[in-house]
Amino acid sequence: MKKILLGSVGLIALSVASAQAADLAARPRAYTKAPMMAPAYDWSGFYIGLNGGGGSSHNCWSNAGFGEGCHDATGGTVGGQIGYRWQMANWVFGVEAQGNWADFKGSNASLVFANTTNQTKIDAFGLFTGQIGYAFNNVLLYAKGGAAVTDNKYTGITSTTGIAFEQATQTKWGGTVGAGLEVSFAPSWSVGVEYDHLFMGNNNITLATRVENVKQDVDIGLVRLNYRFGGPVIAKY
Repeated sequence: MKKILLGSVGLIALSVASAQAADLAARPRAYTKAPMMAPAYDWSGFYIGLNGGGGSSHNCWSNAGFGEGCHDATGGTVGGQIGYRWQMANWVFGVEAQGNWADFKGSNASLVFANTTNQTKIDAFGLFTGQIGYAFNNVLLYAKGGAAVTDNKYTGITSTTGIAFEQATQTKWGGTVGAGLEVSFAPSWSVGVEYDHLFMGNNNITLATRVENVKQDVDIGLVRLNYRFGGPVIAKY
């Protein structure tokens, strides 16, 4: 009797174990999900672009230490830029060369010479700068600084007739600082706005009848469009 009872218990235990094993085999395995990857825009690479906007050049003329007055030479500008950027974490560093045609023109009546109007015109300017910025994915805030050059034309005009009687041109070098905001709207395209201030200092200008000293500062606002030859969007955990 005892042998029959033990045999029955063994058979029941074996049946339960077999049922549990079958149940475990039928259950699907649970997998650990891989962490989601958040895409991040990479600003690294060469880029080329176009820009357009306006500017104002503040010019003060003086002759032998006597001030002849100041004027703002204002107008529009278009040009292009080429540069290279590299990104380290969220920090972006770069170098850029920019060249623009300009039509900044203005004048004032001389406070020293009677019947004379002094006119200043910037025909072109260039910027050669380094950049440092901080990227919020596809949005880039940056500051820039470096060298600036302006191509200037200085004209003496007879006030009563409006006829120019003397003229000189000069290429002037100085410094520049600026800041910008750029947004990428496609893997290789970005659009932005930028402000630049040019410190051009004082230079002597030799005209037909006099030697003038002209102090110049320039403020420029631009809208920029860039195409980047860099890597695509990268994935970061």
